[in-house]
Amino acid sequence: MERYDLGILTKKIYDSDISFFTIKTIRDILEIKKESTFFAIMNRLVESELFIKIEKGKYLLSNNNISDFTLANLIYQPSYISFEAALSFYGILSQFPYEISSASVKKTIRKVFEGKIFTYNHIKKDLFWGYEKKNNELIALPEKALLDQLYIAANGYKRIDLDEYDLDRINIVRLREYLSKYPKTRQFNSIIGKARSYVKL
Repeated sequence: MERYDLGILTKKIYDSDISFFTIKTIRDILEIKKESTFFAIMNRLVESELFIKIEKGKYLLSNNNISDFTLANLIYQPSYISFEAALSFYGILSQFPYEISSASVKKTIRKVFEGKIFTYNHIKKDLFWGYEKKNNELIALPEKALLDQLYIAANGYKRIDLDEYDLDRINIVRLREYLSKYPKTRQFNSIIGKARSYVKL
């Protein structure tokens, strides 16, 4: 096996100014072509506690300052923060959710990392919009987060109690515009009908 200085390799990692890594990212930074050598070095870097392993092929720099929302975006891609997490962020939902919830076009999944729960609910590709980048985090706009919550609740995957929501923070014009883009299923129309007693749709 070729010999590599662990100190030099560690410096390369820190100099990259990245906190979240995939195997490919690390390989590109370290420029180690031989697979057996690369994985031997990876094991040493993990053992030295330079990296925290999130799951297979995904690592976090030990002294990272990455936010939970950014991490949620990175763990499962493509995804954006939505549902209770986004509604709480905007102050629409006063309760702080026990999980960091996101929308994704991939299958619904739940992940746990360092005691934190990250949930991803599947939405159709044609509903994967209405988010923006805030501080390197992809998060739904308030109106989209609310409609995502109503849509998933209509399908029986989440509960929603609109008495707990401060809907004065919602932009009604944008809400109506976004609502027009949602499929008008019987279940969704039913829950929207109930929502009309709380907000003018």
